[in-house]
Amino acid sequence: MDKRTTRLFFIDAIRAWAILMMLQGHFIDGLLDPIYRDSSNTVYAIWKYFRGITAPVFYTVSGFIFTYLLIKVPQTGWNNPRVKKGIKRGLQLLFFGYLLRSNLFGLFKGEIYSSFYLVDVLHCIGLSILSIIAIYLLTIKLNKWLFPLVLLSCTLVLFIFEPIYKGFDYNGLPIWLANYFTKANGSVFTIIPWLGYATVGAFISIIFSRFKENNYLYPVAIPVFAVIGTVLMWLSSPLFDLSYSITGLQLFFDISSNNYLFIRLGDVLVVFSIFMLFRHFLTNKTGLRLGQSTLSIYIIHFIILYGSFTGFGLYRFFHHSLGPWPTVIGALGFMFVCSYFALKYEDHKPWIKEGFNRFICILRLQTERFAAVSFNMLRTLTYRLIQLFGLQKN
Repeated sequence: MDKRTTRLFFIDAIRAWAILMMLQGHFIDGLLDPIYRDSSNTVYAIWKYFRGITAPVFYTVSGFIFTYLLIKVPQTGWNNPRVKKGIKRGLQLLFFGYLLRSNLFGLFKGEIYSSFYLVDVLHCIGLSILSIIAIYLLTIKLNKWLFPLVLLSCTLVLFIFEPIYKGFDYNGLPIWLANYFTKANGSVFTIIPWLGYATVGAFISIIFSRFKENNYLYPVAIPVFAVIGTVLMWLSSPLFDLSYSITGLQLFFDISSNNYLFIRLGDVLVVFSIFMLFRHFLTNKTGLRLGQSTLSIYIIHFIILYGSFTGFGLYRFFHHSLGPWPTVIGALGFMFVCSYFALKYEDHKPWIKEGFNRFICILRLQTERFAAVSFNMLRTLTYRLIQLFGLQKN
């Protein structure tokens, strides 16, 4: 087992942890009766806090793993094969994001429901990948440190100026486009500021890639991540308060009043440090496979919980109606079912893809035959009609 592969294990482990946290978080949040949502309850408060960590971790890891693979190959710019793969992956995530929000019954009636245009995690990660590629192409040949510098600057700008652009009016934009920038219409995530977590993940991956052969990488990274994360969690708000008292800038006060972005970034760094610390124990094959199957798990969970395509999901029948114990037991079962089916799909993916491609090929051939037969019939019918009305002699 080489050093490079071992280093990637802790990233897959974080992805697995994040996707499992997402499964139970969505299930409990969607089905638990509101009367049991008591923030003074220690168990619920802990669950709620960790639920808030999941998305930042997932975005950061997504940016990390994509950029790590992007810069691993020797080719640069458009010659880098990872660029085209990344563009394809980003567009694929956007496609699945909209596909999961489509409703067949609405399409049969010629309607597209407003929920189709809502933006979710797949849309934002897809756009984040495309954004990282754009930054890479614009900077990589100018200076080797310009790419990570722009990535980190992107995170800081998005996080610091969030109180300003959050108040912008996007009513002049088409609703499908406005949903990428505002939650006013019901979007779960928006590309800003969440792109900031993906770009900081990309920045971290460059540091790991540059020093991957250094024996002191982990001994240095673990305490540094833990210290910076702790500072962001506990001291970032007081620091912004201090900045406001010194400068009088309203922006610093607004950041301190709702400092979730920097606090969650601190959580992410602490999570990274913990997983790096225990990286030698995070080698369970099933767990690592879960981390490599996050898209499959997400799609399966969305269909079961929210009823993609039909609208008939658990959310429709049990929305905010279950007690604590049924919800907890159901969440465990939900995690198992989604993980099981995702791993089974991954096991049979080549066979499924081959069967799907064969089906598409047969469908195309049958369509071409049908079109040819239809054309011949139409031509014969037209000729007979011309003869019938005497427009052409026998």
